[in-house]
Amino acid sequence: MFFRREPPHAHGRVARSAVVLVNLGTPDEPTRGAVRRYLKEFLSDRRVVEIPRAVWWFILHLIILPFRSGQSAGKYQTIWMKDGSPLKVYTERQAAQLRSTLAERGHEVTVAMAMRYGSPSLPDVLDQLKAEGHDRVAILPAYPQYSGTTTASIFDAVFAHYQQIRNVPELRLVRGYHDHDAYIDALAASVQTHWESHGRGEKLVLSFHGVPKRTLLLGDPYHCECHKTARLLAKRLRLREDDYLVTFQSRFGKAEWLQPYTQPTVEQLAREGVKAIDILCPGFISDCLETLEEINMEVRHAFESHGGQRFSYIPCLNDGPGWITGLAEIAEQHLIGWPTIQTPAQRAERQRDAETGRARALQLGASE
Repeated sequence: MFFRREPPHAHGRVARSAVVLVNLGTPDEPTRGAVRRYLKEFLSDRRVVEIPRAVWWFILHLIILPFRSGQSAGKYQTIWMKDGSPLKVYTERQAAQLRSTLAERGHEVTVAMAMRYGSPSLPDVLDQLKAEGHDRVAILPAYPQYSGTTTASIFDAVFAHYQQIRNVPELRLVRGYHDHDAYIDALAASVQTHWESHGRGEKLVLSFHGVPKRTLLLGDPYHCECHKTARLLAKRLRLREDDYLVTFQSRFGKAEWLQPYTQPTVEQLAREGVKAIDILCPGFISDCLETLEEINMEVRHAFESHGGQRFSYIPCLNDGPGWITGLAEIAEQHLIGWPTIQTPAQRAERQRDAETGRARALQLGASE
């Protein structure tokens, strides 16, 4: 086993806790080269693509990367914000506001942001936290619904990183929060606010990111968790069964994915005479290419070109105050038992203990 070189253990150092908000990732810029690097890392993950490696290598390097990189770069250019990719911008804001909210609640905890693919990379962030003396780390994925293709991939990266570390911090992994009251409340408030400002359509379409159907047959709970989120949200909004639909977007390749697919569904709604729909993507907590370009541009065009008249996209939770409060509640539940809240007297006592520990360490070093 190869262990990376680490700084000596700091005896008596005050223990520190951290929460790492981890999202999928994004290219550094909307260019062909940056998108190619991002897609190569993303699509090389065995959790994401389960095709035999030799076969997939040829498909990825000879077909997908040469042709899709430029196409995807063009799509990113249509949604790019002044400060960068929407997914990265909103995730940075979420992390910063989560840090402030936890501090307001009395928690002394660091909140960092990382990406599974791209930058800032999860290993780099974990290294930085270790260098700063954090010996308790909670991993909070930006995926409300668990899937082996997303959440488990983050856990893989965490475990792989710490295989090379001698002094591993205490870890907590947030598996998901698809049915958490704070998450459902934030979704419901978002929909209600949108309806109050823009009116209500005839149907509410809840579009989740798709995954291959075989993942469901092999035991992945994602499909079930998406439907549970939808049921809880519909109940909170007091919707009837025929008021809303659950669909799955972002199909890739020729294999069958979870159905019904989003775009064909909205096209059929338009053909059946439905003139106005609202669409929400509950599986994304930050707006990104899949919501802003695929849904709000491509799917919008499909609905309108088949006879629909009003397509209303409801933004993701992003950095809305209701969601930041909900995110703080979720984080707090996974900080239970860690001494993140101290009175001034307790902080002073911890500081004295740390100074005593350092003094003893110096004495021990001198005696050696």
